[in-house]
Amino acid sequence: MPMSQNEVEDLKYAKDLLENPGLAARITDALGTAIDKGFEILPAKWSEVVQQATKESLRKALEFAVITMDERPRVSSWNFLHKMLAATSGAVGGAFGLPALTVELPVSTIIMLRSIADIARSEGEKIKMLEAKLACLEVFALGGKSPGDDATETGYFVVRAVFAREVSEAVKYIAKRGLAEEGAPAISRFITTIASRFGVNVSEKFAAQAVPLIGAAGGALINTIFIDHFQDMARGHFIVRRLERVYGTDEVQRQYDKL
Repeated sequence: MPMSQNEVEDLKYAKDLLENPGLAARITDALGTAIDKGFEILPAKWSEVVQQATKESLRKALEFAVITMDERPRVSSWNFLHKMLAATSGAVGGAFGLPALTVELPVSTIIMLRSIADIARSEGEKIKMLEAKLACLEVFALGGKSPGDDATETGYFVVRAVFAREVSEAVKYIAKRGLAEEGAPAISRFITTIASRFGVNVSEKFAAQAVPLIGAAGGALINTIFIDHFQDMARGHFIVRRLERVYGTDEVQRQYDKL
């Protein structure tokens, strides 16, 4: 059966969210200055610190998702509450700068994951299912490019296709053995694939916080933009998944491409 007009409008809204300007553009608009200045003043080897912090944050988020995300469904999501928590975390990061990265990023990542899970539930996901939990983590890979991407490798369904194998292998491994072996290849590949994209957004966030005079207030603003970006990615992602449960992936992608 064909999609209703309301469902087509939902899909259009999802596409507008998923294909919108990236995090760097949002931060630049909010601060009134390009975050390139922040990249110029970051210390040597900062990218290694960011990459390691990103992977560790995602590992903690994966553990958090698998163990704790079992609440009953909600009709709506608590976006504002999670933005306030993220802003508080960002204020701490802004006050202490790059040295606070390894403390602040895991906290803000888990706060964002809770918000993503709320959005997933509000779109009908059965969040107790492991596949749905990993779909929440997939959101961190949306809206950001990996270093090797070109213009043809950044579309929503292209990124989903990249993750298909890693998600399937991670689901099978965790269902059988749990998270006792975090260094297992299936889990490591899943984390590394997300980190290659999420790390770009993290780098942009911390470059912005490195701009002189940002401070706690600026850190709170940047974290609010940061979580708002991923709330939008989550809403678009889980609208698409809701429609896929009714019409199948191929038909939803066909309609998505037509819009």
